[in-house]
Amino acid sequence: MSRFAAQGRVLFWEEPIHVEGLEAPGLHVENCAQSGVTVITPRIPADAPREQEGETLKQLLDLYLAGETGPVVRWYYTPMMLPFSEHVMADCIVYDCMDELANFKGAPPELLPLEQRLLSQADLVFTGGYSLYEAKKGKHANVYPFPSSVDAAHFATARSVRPRHEDGLPRLGFYGVVDERMDVELLAILADARPDWQVEIIGPVVKISPDDLPQRPNLHFLGGRAYEELPACIAGWDVALMPFAINDATRFISPTKTPEYLAAGKPVVSTPITDVVRHYGEIEAVRIAERGDAFIAACDKALALARSGGGHWLQQADKVLAGMSWDKSFQQMSTLIKEAISKGMHAHPIVSPTGWKSSQPDHYDVMVVGAGFAGAVMAERLAADGGKRVLVVDRRPHVAGNAFDEYDEEGVLIHRYGPHIFHTNSEEIFDYLSRFTKWRPYEHRVLASVDGMLVPMPINRTTLNLLYGLDMKTEEEVAAFLAAKAEPVSVVRTSEDVVISAIGRELYEKFFQGYTRKQWGLDPSELDKAVTSRVPTRTNVDDRYFTDTFQAMPLEGYTRMFERMLDHPNIDVLLGVDYCKVRDAYPHDHLVFTGPIDEYFGFRFGKLPYRSLHFQHERLDMERFQDVAVVNYPSPDVPYTRITEYKHLTGQQAPKTSITYEYPAAEGDPYYPIPRAENQALFKRYEALAMVQADVTFVGRLATYRYYNMDQVVGQALATYRRMSKRRMVQQTLAEKTSIARPSTSAP
Repeated sequence: MSRFAAQGRVLFWEEPIHVEGLEAPGLHVENCAQSGVTVITPRIPADAPREQEGETLKQLLDLYLAGETGPVVRWYYTPMMLPFSEHVMADCIVYDCMDELANFKGAPPELLPLEQRLLSQADLVFTGGYSLYEAKKGKHANVYPFPSSVDAAHFATARSVRPRHEDGLPRLGFYGVVDERMDVELLAILADARPDWQVEIIGPVVKISPDDLPQRPNLHFLGGRAYEELPACIAGWDVALMPFAINDATRFISPTKTPEYLAAGKPVVSTPITDVVRHYGEIEAVRIAERGDAFIAACDKALALARSGGGHWLQQADKVLAGMSWDKSFQQMSTLIKEAISKGMHAHPIVSPTGWKSSQPDHYDVMVVGAGFAGAVMAERLAADGGKRVLVVDRRPHVAGNAFDEYDEEGVLIHRYGPHIFHTNSEEIFDYLSRFTKWRPYEHRVLASVDGMLVPMPINRTTLNLLYGLDMKTEEEVAAFLAAKAEPVSVVRTSEDVVISAIGRELYEKFFQGYTRKQWGLDPSELDKAVTSRVPTRTNVDDRYFTDTFQAMPLEGYTRMFERMLDHPNIDVLLGVDYCKVRDAYPHDHLVFTGPIDEYFGFRFGKLPYRSLHFQHERLDMERFQDVAVVNYPSPDVPYTRITEYKHLTGQQAPKTSITYEYPAAEGDPYYPIPRAENQALFKRYEALAMVQADVTFVGRLATYRYYNMDQVVGQALATYRRMSKRRMVQQTLAEKTSIARPSTSAP
């Protein structure tokens, strides 16, 4: 990083520290005089809720980055930093994978899902050695190995430093983190076998209790030292050790210590770590042996070599080191990053650029505005079936629209914009989406918090028995009960009319009135009857929320399904970009618009009313929060309408859980067209404008101002594509007939 800092601004974001007595979160910023790197350490109050820490870190990051200019490279040493930073627009994303962190002791369960997410976003993957490269090369198209390098001049100073010990006793040493990667039993075996040797271990002890460290008179755990002090420490040793355990945590390591020890002029003894064997196994100065007697014998030989003076073995080591340097690694990495930025790699296929091409832009047959269900289906059909070149543009920094899901810091797959439950009666729609995902069977169940109880919703026989202390056993009994509750309504016009005429005012007020007022900001008496007609009342004990033939959740989530849908050579995707800014920059013959129709026409007749939502995501230190995925709260005294717990949807097993509180709002992203007669009349005026736009197709919930379920949007998009395809075929046929009928102008 010091070499990158010589060419540009490098910000190194540390893990947060939790401070007792701290009143508010903040940042400690320190500019390292030696490296030129700016080190930023978040400081979080120790008593702050951990489930809110991700959002706090995101806010601190945004605050610090305000005003920073590009190009921007997001460089990750760990996927754990991704959740609070992935929204930051970048010209290039690098995953610098130095270790297989998931194999470490105490690795969080969310690490692997986060790594998958990072791999899907990264432009480049650098690995700390060839073993890691072999493990990762099949997971990304641009993986590059960078075995351990060395600042040879820094460590070579050890060759001229006078040893601090004059007792003549052999000294063997190691520096680095003491954790599950070290074979501490081997240290004890070595100390016991050679009591006249002094074994020095320099470095912090992590994830191992000091009580578990072997205690021997000649075995010394000396704690950490600064990088600048290391050459002087090594100078006092005769032999350098790498007593690594052979386990999952060391399977892919490529220790930087090997070339550093050699640069310091010390023979090395190592257990058989794959990358050490691969790169140094033929060097006389490096002895490789299994734990036990073989390791002790290797130490004997290395000690004899050290005391023989720096002859052939040291020259051989220096020759190997001559081809290694951090400068070389830096130049290679820098070149790859520059190439990635210049090629616009970050714009293809699913990851968004911060800018767009302006000179000689590509020509597209179709530009699709919106990467939600309507836009993705249209793009996929136009590209895969129609053979068209398609550019998909979305102002959000991700695909999947409101169905976007992501792994949170606990590794739970959550829906950022509230729960999306797939259900349909259409075999065609289910089969179409099955091209892009496998499914997890799931039947949605909802409870409603009413009168201090949690009861099934929609209302069924169980609901009524619980509420009224009854024991109805047949559908006929329930039908008679509801008929007695129902109130006659002469003409059913509103949502209130629908419910009261079916089940009466008491149940209407318990289940519908408060919920509807919160959801829509209007009383049910002011809303079209279609709103509450969507929710049935049952006389049986069926507690499923939906009764559709096909009910399931995408096995790997909605986002992955959308990524597969848009992963076609004819499709390019621009994310985090308003289409207005690129409509002219990318020539195209036709536009498919899935955004708000009033916005497309510049709100010429005024804004169409929409209802919005705000979401409060929380992570809880418990395995389960509620008995079902969704619990509704109809009471007007509760500000939110429902709580969702996602593990019910995904089937994931995790020690902690994630929930979302859903708050309807008047302002924000448009979610639900408000179904009132005057709003429909306003839409008709915009629809009239849309009908004369020959080069624009409007499709989707926002573009047609209708409340659609997901399957209905997919069905509408498939039908729209079929009409476009049929119209194109008719036009081609007419053009061919006209060409045949045109008289020839050639000479006889």
